[in-house]
Amino acid sequence: MADDKKEPWLNYLALTTIIFAVAATLSTFKGGGYSTRSMLNQEQASNKWAYYQSKSLKSYLYETQKDMLELSTLRMTKNEALAKEAFEKKVADYEKSIKRYDQEKTDIKKDAEKLEAQRDEAQSHSKIFGMAVIFLQIAILLSSISALIKRKYIWYLATAAGAVGLLYFANGFFLFF
Repeated sequence: MADDKKEPWLNYLALTTIIFAVAATLSTFKGGGYSTRSMLNQEQASNKWAYYQSKSLKSYLYETQKDMLELSTLRMTKNEALAKEAFEKKVADYEKSIKRYDQEKTDIKKDAEKLEAQRDEAQSHSKIFGMAVIFLQIAILLSSISALIKRKYIWYLATAAGAVGLLYFANGFFLFF
């Protein structure tokens, strides 16, 4: 056993296996981080949409009240000018509230859509890091098999799978494809 000569390619196999393992670990870590970010953005977007819905309901209530007051003023006679003036003031207040709620809804909608875009981007990163982990794990497995049975061609397959995994790993950061 002491006479067994170590083949030089086994050193490269060990080195590539370490590189693949480190990249797989980092891919798992980054993918998990992006997955968490995606979930948080989804939760925040859902909260914004619920807030948007509450503003819509409030706006609708004001619109209904305005309509009722407008209809009430149509029934009034000229002798009730003071009451009509009070109704018109109330209608104007409701119109102002409706406009304010419409503006708030627009702002809330922008915020919710921004959060959804951030969620989608985080999901893209997470999926790509997941693919990187798959290919890097395959590369590590093939490298281990290659080392056990000392077959260089299996290491070449491992290196090819690892190269794909490293490409996905880099893409997980930059989204270049």
